[in-house]
Amino acid sequence: MEGQPPASGRTSDLGANGVSISLPDPLLVGQAGQVSFDLLVEGKLVPVTARAKALYCIFSGGEFKVGFQFLNLELSAMTAVARFLR
Repeated sequence: MEGQPPASGRTSDLGANGVSISLPDPLLVGQAGQVSFDLLVEGKLVPVTARAKALYCIFSGGEFKVGFQFLNLELSAMTAVARFLR
């Protein structure tokens, strides 16, 4: 996220407009930054990097589930997500 060091998390839900990531620390709703994750598409790992904004942050099971909305998703990333969701 902008102004913070990179953090690792676990993706738990992916849609055409965003992704949910479980993180060890909370984020502020509205905070923007960059998310990166890999998708297995047609037997190949495809890296996806996108600008995103935090829409919600919920404490659950000892971690923070943060919902991100993609901002201006690039065509290659959009294509990879669409293929993954098929």
